[in-house]
Amino acid sequence: MSVQVYILIQTEVGKASSVATAVGAIAGVTLAEGVTGPYDVIMRAESPSMEDLGRSILAKVQAVPGITRTLTCPVTSY
Repeated sequence: MSVQVYILIQTEVGKASSVATAVGAIAGVTLAEGVTGPYDVIMRAESPSMEDLGRSILAKVQAVPGITRTLTCPVTSY
């Protein structure tokens, strides 16, 4: 069973489009779109485990220029 998360991203002014493009190109990211409201970009990612998610996806997201804050929301199934 894989781990899925939504990551809400706040960016520097005028950087939402470039951030969405950059995070969308990261392997494991299944969605990256600009949104309005308190966050500028929402992305969804999938990985085999939480450890792999941190190593292979989250570390790369945090390295994208223009990101000021992220909020990671794991998907739960019932």
